[in-house]
Amino acid sequence: MKPLWDRWNDLPDYILGITEEIWEGRGIAKLHDYFAEDVIFRMPSGLGVGNKAVIAATMATLAEFPDRQLLGEDVIWSGTEDLGMLSSHRLFCTATHTGHGMFGAPTGKPVQFRAIAECHVKNGVIDDEWLTRDTGAVCRQLGRTAKDHARRLIDMQGGPSRAKRPFTPDQDRPGPYQGQGNDHVAGVRLAAILRSVMQTDLAVIRRDYDRACTLHQPGGVTGRSWTDAEEFWIGLRAAFPDATFRIDHQIGLADDLMGPRGAVRWSLHGQHDGWGSFGPPTGAQVYIMGFTHADFGPRGLRTECTVFDEVAIWQQIHFHTG
Repeated sequence: MKPLWDRWNDLPDYILGITEEIWEGRGIAKLHDYFAEDVIFRMPSGLGVGNKAVIAATMATLAEFPDRQLLGEDVIWSGTEDLGMLSSHRLFCTATHTGHGMFGAPTGKPVQFRAIAECHVKNGVIDDEWLTRDTGAVCRQLGRTAKDHARRLIDMQGGPSRAKRPFTPDQDRPGPYQGQGNDHVAGVRLAAILRSVMQTDLAVIRRDYDRACTLHQPGGVTGRSWTDAEEFWIGLRAAFPDATFRIDHQIGLADDLMGPRGAVRWSLHGQHDGWGSFGPPTGAQVYIMGFTHADFGPRGLRTECTVFDEVAIWQQIHFHTG
């Protein structure tokens, strides 16, 4: 890693810099340098292995959204140069749908959405990654629902018997990063809030959230205050009332001029057997890869950003219901 410091000041500078260089500077070939040859990357749409697969996915996205910009809102990170560092990078993306791809024929419509990527960096390269985008937000801005787009994707790929299955833990393979983050108070606090919510202790929201909090939720939804937070989390948990909730990774960090922030990667795995945000219960087995960033102030959680892929959830439901 140390040779990188000739160019980059620190890990956030590296993550922000290479993202701009690759996507907006068209330095796609640099992925051979910045990503390990056998990198493992996990997205709700499935598992990928190798930097050639990363390059192919990048090219496909740029073909569909050639003017895409990736604005780095925050990089929350942990680790050391010697042991490896894990960054949780939150992006606000803008683009225009002017090419063919997974969202169909070009519509010419502008879109905005968030994404969160966790990357393990060691010896100068990224060798392990977890990534999700708010595809539900893109769908809504293109004039369709995540539910309908999920069905359309299955049809485009040849129907239920041939279509690629969304990511589930049984597809995973061990990567070089085996850490759990750190025990900084901001990460611990955010993880505790999420556990309380998933254990149906919804009173935690009025205890631990600032009454004037801002909420960025899947589907490109922006909420305010306690009621919007309660509605979102109740809708998710009610749809999967008996699913197993896990904190898979947590980081806390306090930087100069930024204050304390937490980054948590979490999962919800179980049956769709309740009424909630995903319609009538179907009994489908569903795995959700979720990411939540939050920052804290004197009156509690001030800003929360949660990202998961609604399309991947609906695909799993459609595969079950046919």
